[in-house]
Amino acid sequence: MIIRDGSLDDVPAVLGMFDSAVAWLTARGRTGQWGSEPFSAIPARVERATSWAASGGMRIAEIDGEPAGCLVLGPAMEYVTPAPEPELYVRVLVIDQRFHGRGVGSVLLERARAEAVELGVSLLRVDCYAGDDGRLVEYYESQGFTRTETFKVEEWPGQILEMRLPAGTA
Repeated sequence: MIIRDGSLDDVPAVLGMFDSAVAWLTARGRTGQWGSEPFSAIPARVERATSWAASGGMRIAEIDGEPAGCLVLGPAMEYVTPAPEPELYVRVLVIDQRFHGRGVGSVLLERARAEAVELGVSLLRVDCYAGDDGRLVEYYESQGFTRTETFKVEEWPGQILEMRLPAGTA
């Protein structure tokens, strides 16, 4: 698996990753996170993916030359209380479900940790959907994150998690 910087050329693949994730969640009756309509069919989500690609913070994991996952790093999301110290924020983490179970998310989160350390930042945060069965929150905990605060965006329940990184270590 390799990780490379993303670009505007990756937007169709990233939308495909989200479409596969939405289909996977919908098949399991878990539509609270992103609904049941493909991301690629919603103009605002296509525009959002395009802005991620233009941000400079997009990373693409590839397996055998195929885009398998996407990570977007940057400042905290607009709906999250800013941290009182410098941080790096995982704005997006999505995996193409064709590569489910191959460790793509773990490798991308390791990249996020490494980039935070390179920047001299000791706080890495992420937020995620906290509804349904809570499995997404548990996933981030299994990756070394700790729950901090909950929030809501309208009726969408969210959880902020953080990871403390010792300065100067990977």
